[in-house]
Parts: sequence; structure tokens; C-alpha cells
Amino acid sequence: MTQRSILITGCSSGIGLDAARGLRARGWRVFATCRSAEDCERLAAEGLESLPLDLDSPASIQAALDEVLTRTGGTLDALYNNGAFACPGAVEDIPRDALRAVFETNLFGTHDLTRRVIAVMRKQGHGRILNCSSVLGFVGAKWRGAYAASKFAMEGLTDILRMEMAGTGIHVVLIQPGPITSDLRRKAIPHFERWIDWRASARVEEYRGLMHRLYEDKGADRWELPASAVTDAILRALEAERPRARYRITVPTKAMAVARRLLSTRMLDQLLTRA
Repeated sequence: MTQRSILITGCSSGIGLDAARGLRARGWRVFATCRSAEDCERLAAEGLESLPLDLDSPASIQAALDEVLTRTGGTLDALYNNGAFACPGAVEDIPRDALRAVFETNLFGTHDLTRRVIAVMRKQGHGRILNCSSVLGFVGAKWRGAYAASKFAMEGLTDILRMEMAGTGIHVVLIQPGPITSDLRRKAIPHFERWIDWRASARVEEYRGLMHRLYEDKGADRWELPASAVTDAILRALEAERPRARYRITVPTKAMAVARRLLSTRMLDQLLTRA
């Protein structure tokens, strides 16, 4: 049997890195992409096939995909869209350019890559497209407006793409992790410092009280799971004959999916505000 291949974005750490390692161990040929060449070199040193892919650059997206297709002889069995970043801050304090930057990576670049991969999968008659969303893709949380907005948008596009791809042999799946051990918080700090002028905000005292949550690493949250829990769900989505539309992974994600169906908007707002 020909070795199955997958391209994964955002593999420098956390969910993407664990997925790359776990799928390779399972027998997949993994193309683990990262934004920086230095991260690619680090992954290559441990034996992964790693190449640079910057979701903000159409040229980088095309170059990475071209290289993958050259190595596979023109085929690609699966795509896992994982690359994303966050910019914490109150919605009223998020500048237009900050929101644009988040969407450029989390949505527009991911969409660009997906469209290019669909053309390959249509030609071969099969494929799996997995989009990494979040519990913040269907419920909101204060201070996470930019990230949540990008994930809400991703969920909408993914649902429609799934319907449009029916009958083509291309399965489209949402992965909804929730609290997972990763570097998302730490990597959000430079974006917060670049874009959010919190000292000039009407919420300056609230920011002072919340700084410890952003800058201090207090270890795993109560419901946090390791990145391997996401890898397990990815494997199920890739290897199931008929994958589910959504794979919810953590207890908070599953609980919020139920709460969103059962609670009124006012009750859900109160629950989320206390969380």
C-alpha cells in the first residue's frame, strides 16, 4: 500500500508538533510546516520532513505545496489546518490592523491553502481536510475576541465546504480541542504588546488584574489535556471510513456544546462571564 501523506501547518510546537510526531509514528508520511526556517531545521533534525510555510504569503503557500507534490509525485491524502495565533484584548481595544493580522493567518491563509489542496484532491478523487477550530469557535469568551472571531468564521466556512464537497470523495472535518497544553498563550504575548494599548484603555484596571493570566505560567488548567488528545482525534478523523463532522475533545468543549443548545443567550452569557 502506498504510504498516506498529510500536510500540517503550525508544527513548531503544541498541537501541530504532537500531530506530526504521532501521525508519523502511525505510518503517515508527514509534511510538517512552520513559519520560520529555524523551526523547520529543528524538526528536520529529529527526522521529520519539514518545510517553511507562511500562511500570510500566497507565494510561500504555493512554494510549500509545490515541494510537497514534487516529493509525493503529485498526490496528497490529507491536510490538517492547524496554524493560528491569538491577540488577547478587549474588543474595543483591538485595532483594525490587529484584527486583519489575526484573520490573515487564521482564516485567509488557511482558506488559500485549502483551495489549492482541493484542486489536488479533486484530481485524485479523494482526500481529508481537517480544520482546527476551538471551543471559541462556537462560544465566546471575554478578552479573546479576535481569536474567537477567526474561529467562528472558520467554522462557518468549514460547514459549508463540507456540504459542498459531499459526493466528491473529499471529507471535511472540524477539530474542536478546547483547553490543550500548548504555547498559544506565550506566543500571544508579542501580539498583545504590539497591538493593544492597554494603558490608554477605559479598562486599564481590568487589564492590570488580568496581566498575571497572560504573563504567569501557573501550569495546566483543571480541564486541560495534553496535545496527544488532539492527535488521537485527528487519527480517528483521518482513518474512519465516514468521519464525523466535528470531533470535540475536552470536557469544556463538550459541555459548552450542550450549554449552547440548552441555555438562553442571557444564561449562556452569564455562564461564560463567570468562567
